[in-house]
Amino acid sequence: MNSAKLEMLNIKNKTIGGVFFEAATTWPEAIFFISPKTLVTPMLELSYSEALKRVNAYEHNFKKAGYGSGDRVALLLGNRVEHYLIKIATNNLGISIVPLNPDSSPSEVIYILNDSNSILLISDKNHIDLLNDINKKYSKYIEVFDVDSLKNLVPKHDKNSNWMNITPKSESSLLYTSGTTGHPKGCIMSHEYELMCGDSYRSIGPPVQLAINKDRIFNPLPSFHINAGVVTFIGSILTGNCLIQPMRFSASTWWQDIKDTKATIFHYLGVVISVILKTLNETDVDLSFIRLGLGAGVEPALHREFEDKFQIPLVEIWGMTEMCRIIAACDEPRLIHTRAMGRPRKGLEIKVVDDNGKEVPHGSQGEMLTRHSEKTPRKGAFSGYLGKPQETEIAWRGGWFHTGDTVIMDQTKMLYFVDRKKNIIRRAGENIAAAEIENCLLEHSLVLAVACLAVPDSIREEEILSCIILSGNSLKSETLAKSLFIHVYNSLAYFKAPGYILFVDELPITSTQKILKHKMFPNNENPLMKPNIFDFRDLKIRKNRKEKH
Repeated sequence: MNSAKLEMLNIKNKTIGGVFFEAATTWPEAIFFISPKTLVTPMLELSYSEALKRVNAYEHNFKKAGYGSGDRVALLLGNRVEHYLIKIATNNLGISIVPLNPDSSPSEVIYILNDSNSILLISDKNHIDLLNDINKKYSKYIEVFDVDSLKNLVPKHDKNSNWMNITPKSESSLLYTSGTTGHPKGCIMSHEYELMCGDSYRSIGPPVQLAINKDRIFNPLPSFHINAGVVTFIGSILTGNCLIQPMRFSASTWWQDIKDTKATIFHYLGVVISVILKTLNETDVDLSFIRLGLGAGVEPALHREFEDKFQIPLVEIWGMTEMCRIIAACDEPRLIHTRAMGRPRKGLEIKVVDDNGKEVPHGSQGEMLTRHSEKTPRKGAFSGYLGKPQETEIAWRGGWFHTGDTVIMDQTKMLYFVDRKKNIIRRAGENIAAAEIENCLLEHSLVLAVACLAVPDSIREEEILSCIILSGNSLKSETLAKSLFIHVYNSLAYFKAPGYILFVDELPITSTQKILKHKMFPNNENPLMKPNIFDFRDLKIRKNRKEKH
């Protein structure tokens, strides 16, 4: 294949299904998707031509069942190829998908089903326990399509759906991302936006630049996140390449899976690199075919250690659900001893401002703002927050999208990540709203006030610390702390339960009773050294599985 083939798959005025059809007819025998072998299943390889046949079959079945433009269907499938096949098929009919996190609690899934107005839940045998719990608690009735059912019949839809022409502006996905108000917000994504995300990946430039029909991209991150589910997925299609997805990250099979699938690129989070260095000191697997790792959040000290040990460059990138025109720190020198994450690029202008919106000098900290251009600021961005037009406009105030990330830009326009301005805790790749945990804890009769914040964690980047004021004369005991942990653990996804609980007598507040979290531990005081702190990290085990995470 020559470079002209890449030009054939342009994204202008295209839809996701249209681009996939071009890829499948341009490279029919190329491998589209690989699922590595497990203890109970062999490795699955699906070519573009085989994938197209299955997409067409799903599309026919959904249309025959009565689904069409304007409908939304929720996907609870994990990292299965069916997630992507059904996405393409439903998108072709003007149906938007709502990916769900399999580790969510029933109440969290129900909130998203209600908020998104999803009319169908698509799942499989692996999530039967969660489905049963949802059915017990859901006040409405929602049809379920089991992709593992022998009948393989899509439940009938009782409204008269239409199949109007799908445009690049049509909604393709609704991805939920954590906010600071407790409940997640639905990010509306169009065909154009998703295609621009994939285009930003394929056009990063050397050494990342994808080779046409020659790269195999190993991405252990979840399909319900934008990294794997949009950026890597679409980037692979646009270049006739292969997406490799294990069901989840596993340190014990990491190098073997990469070898078995002949991956040339792998994706990572900081926690992945940390775990690999702590558990895999060496490997006899031939790594010469791996070009690089691509990811975010690796600690500078671990960055150098990994590259020295395995001789594989790790390229740091930046992106977010609302604005995933990714940037990458790929130019040499890559400044791996810093938190460098890339420079502005064509189609993504960036400036750094203070709290008053005034641009700060080079070398100073400030919030990172982005836009496509002055003329078309929102091109290549999400379409808005579902049902929250005011919040959308606030995020876009002044014609720039406010990322909530605190960064530094140097004189060469290199950006360095400092911290998250928003009240978000990032644990092992999951963005967790502190307000959601606080609201859950406040439901307990013995909790008078609470503040949740992030504390450093050597494995998972950040862990959740819950500082709690008890009501009345409640005893500040480990037994009570454990009961509060269990209360959250049983109510929310396991990873949202507090790793630490600290009982306090007071919390600093403003005149309007807002907690001043930045004043809770002045003078660089380490809260983890407090004598009355309780550590529950070992109890944070994925529900229905005996695994710590």
